[in-house]
Amino acid sequence: MTGTAPAPFGAEDYRARMERAARTAADAGLAGLLVAPGPDLVWLTGYAPTAVTERLTLLVLAPGRDPVLVVPTLEAPDAAHAAGASALTLRDWTDGTDPYAATADLLDAGGRFGISDNTWALHLLGLQRALPGSSYAALTDALPMLRAVKDAAELRLLAAAGAAADAAFEEIRTVPFAGRREREVGADLADLLRRFGHSQVDFTIVGSGPNGANPHHEVGDRVIERGDMVVLDFGGLKDGYGSDTTRTVHVGEPTDEERRVHDIVREAQEAGCAAVRPGVACQEVDRAARKVIEDAGYGKYFIHRTGHGIGVTTHEPPYMIEGEEQPLVPGMCFSVEPGIYLPGRFGVRIEDIVTVTEDGGRRLNNTTREMVIVD
Repeated sequence: MTGTAPAPFGAEDYRARMERAARTAADAGLAGLLVAPGPDLVWLTGYAPTAVTERLTLLVLAPGRDPVLVVPTLEAPDAAHAAGASALTLRDWTDGTDPYAATADLLDAGGRFGISDNTWALHLLGLQRALPGSSYAALTDALPMLRAVKDAAELRLLAAAGAAADAAFEEIRTVPFAGRREREVGADLADLLRRFGHSQVDFTIVGSGPNGANPHHEVGDRVIERGDMVVLDFGGLKDGYGSDTTRTVHVGEPTDEERRVHDIVREAQEAGCAAVRPGVACQEVDRAARKVIEDAGYGKYFIHRTGHGIGVTTHEPPYMIEGEEQPLVPGMCFSVEPGIYLPGRFGVRIEDIVTVTEDGGRRLNNTTREMVIVD
């Protein structure tokens, strides 16, 4: 990761995000937000250190105050060139000094702060020593919807990432499967994602035959055989925004049972997508998809949530799962990916990224959801 940001965003975009984040924190009863290197920092400032080390880098956001980025002196020149740098103040610290003391005077003693989930324990403990009366809440718990609603530029980037993943699928379905190892097909998928513009490949799941019954199998040395069902789940980042899609193909002609299971999953995925509209609770998407599978008698073989949010990471809030009552809002983007997993035999999963519109939902993946026969 470098210190650059997706081209559509400039300093004013980042300024608006930081101001909104500070207001949202205040509305949640927090004294401010503390954001370490990771996706939240990239989204808020456009800055990603070239290397994440034990040296403290921390964005400090507080209502009514200018945002400050605390950085090591040796990394300050890189931070100064980030897309959002002109919207904040840099405070650098040198080796041999105490970065937590330098940060503490930016914070209200005794305040409760939201802190990004991937902050090192080393840094959290250092802040607690410098401000013994302070307390902290994980950012995902305190402000789970901070990045959930995408603006028009973000939606365009997500749509382009989805189209690139679709193009990769259209190519991979033409390559030989039988007689090749899963990891070889996975390497083909990764190459295709990069060819179609991905700068980062996060995963290439190729679950053939019984391996398809493990939702996170990824790839292995199993040789794909004629007669195998093969789960293909792949994605990564293109221009800073994520793709994630799943299609299940079959090597040669499937059995009647395999077709039936695939059809059930396809119907469940359609039901989940059809449930998407503003104001509906996230859990209703899960319920709609899960009901189709349960009614068909396969409920115990659907062993994960129906979906997860996507943006500058491939997994983020909101989550489509029972108990999540967060209402859907136009601009939210998430996966709808029901599956059936028959241990020791095969699995089927179909996944699209969906964005909430003013009157429903729109898929960002558009390859066929019918069973695809491959060689």
